[in-house]
Order: sequence, then C-alpha cells, then structure tokens
Amino acid sequence: MKGTNLGEFEELVLLTIATFVSDAYSVAICDELEKSSGRSAKLGVVHAVLNRLEEKGLVKSALGEATSTRGGKRKRFYTVTNGGKAALLKAKEVRDGLWSRIPAFALK
Repeated sequence: MKGTNLGEFEELVLLTIATFVSDAYSVAICDELEKSSGRSAKLGVVHAVLNRLEEKGLVKSALGEATSTRGGKRKRFYTVTNGGKAALLKAKEVRDGLWSRIPAFALK
C-alpha cells in the first residue's frame, strides 16, 4: 500500500464516499462535492483521485449491475476501506489538535 497521507481534495472525496456508505459512484460523488463544498468537481479529476485512493488502499471498488437507463453500462461503486477510515481519523485528529491550539481571541 502506498502512503496514506491525504491531500485536501482526497480527504473531501473520501469523506463523501463515507457519507454514501455503499452507493458512492463518480457522478454522485461529483454532485455531492459541489453541493456540500461549493467547489466545482470535474469528473476527470474525481476519477483520478478515486484511482489514487484505490492505489493507496483507502477505497475499494466494485462494478454494479447493468441497467437499461445507462444503456447496459455498469456503475463502479466505491467504499471506504479500514485503511481509509484510519486515514480519515488521523486527518481529523491532526486538524482537531491544531484547532484546539488556536487562542480563543484568534477566532473572534
């Protein structure tokens, strides 16, 4: 498994997959990222991040069933692995630790 450090966008994609539980596929991930973050999420960029997360062992993917609405094409669904959960928890701990060290006056 490659390194588990997460870039900001990787973290957002991984968190988004986690919110979907087992129904995360690329288009839904893009839509949710745009809705929740207000950032434009290009499908090609999300695909690159999904591939990178899979190479790192932080997500796994599986093909769903073919559907007539997609012309017989199958969707690729993504789920967070235990390694992905650990990477998210580590990122949260680092962020929470830094936030807790900011003096109260700095946030006013």
